[in-house]
Amino acid sequence: MNAPNPVELTVLMPCLNEAETLGRCVEKARAGIAKSGVSGEVLIADNGSTDGSVEIAKQLGARVVPVAAKGYGSALRGGIEAARGKWIVMGDADDSYDFSAIAPFVEKLGTGADLVMGCRMPRGGGTISPGAMPWKHRWIGNPILSAIGRSFFKCPAHDFHCGLRAFSKAAIERLNLRTTGMEFASEMVISATLQGLKLAEVPITLHKDGRSRPPHLRSWRDGWRHLRFMLLYSPRWLFLYPGLLLMLIGTAAGIWLFPGPRRVGGVSFDIHTLLYAVFAILLGFQSVIFGVFTKIFAMSEGLLPPDARMDRVFRVITLEVGLVVGILLLLLGFVGSLHAVHLWSTAMFGPLQPAVTLRTILPSVLALMLGAQTVFSSFFLSVLGLRRR
Repeated sequence: MNAPNPVELTVLMPCLNEAETLGRCVEKARAGIAKSGVSGEVLIADNGSTDGSVEIAKQLGARVVPVAAKGYGSALRGGIEAARGKWIVMGDADDSYDFSAIAPFVEKLGTGADLVMGCRMPRGGGTISPGAMPWKHRWIGNPILSAIGRSFFKCPAHDFHCGLRAFSKAAIERLNLRTTGMEFASEMVISATLQGLKLAEVPITLHKDGRSRPPHLRSWRDGWRHLRFMLLYSPRWLFLYPGLLLMLIGTAAGIWLFPGPRRVGGVSFDIHTLLYAVFAILLGFQSVIFGVFTKIFAMSEGLLPPDARMDRVFRVITLEVGLVVGILLLLLGFVGSLHAVHLWSTAMFGPLQPAVTLRTILPSVLALMLGAQTVFSSFFLSVLGLRRR
């Protein structure tokens, strides 16, 4: 008996009650495979359809794999695992993507690309048919989220959330993708970028979907899930940069107000503003530390790739260095506190002018708190670093 021909390409569609459009998508996918000149299969990852979608797919020669775990990401992960092709083209089964035009994706994969993103947006050469994309997606959600993705992760894609994309099965499986919902699309391109996979882009046309029911996508809920995922995968933008900015603003304001009250136009700035400056420094320091904690934890769990810069930093900033800096800050705060008590004693421990004493007390308290946080954080970072070492 002759062995079956190996499958080079799998066209994968997640499906949940897509009977209206699934048949057209399967037929177009079969035509797209033929045009690409490769052996292939059409695979439907069914997420619990009850409208006859499974029967339609089977009648048209598609293979169906049931995926019990609910969610867009779960369906795609189940489909990727079941795919027989070394390359996979994925896309929605609502007839908004033309699967008969997937040959350029296959060509990019053939030249060595690991992930090929479709681009619907005109700035990347794509086309959006009339009525195919709601205005809030076209002019607000997609441009903002794509811009954030390019800024945070240096991803070259113009259309960060295009659902039509192709990839090497082996390369994507190495990413160990974990999400189960709509943010799966973000996780794929973010992880691929961070892990150094070779990305390419193909302009496509987005068509108006052929369904009579509303889409599964919920604009604000799923948009927030994408944004939240991007922030969680970028400790620099979530914690580090905001923390450094707060510390810079607080330090500048503190230096400006420490000698005495300041007046700008008709507005006076004094002790109360200095108190907020101290708060900004403390909050900023905590944010920076959280950024470092998150980065190390994410690398230890395999969520983020190793970072040579972090290794170089921690070869210099060791537990002992952190302890020395923390103890020096504690001593500075203690000396300042003693000076404040001395000022109080000169007034026979009676009432003092807050504007005078607080200029000593606030910096002293700040040094004590920063010192304590530095000591505790140094020990905690050492614990996090045990697994990495």
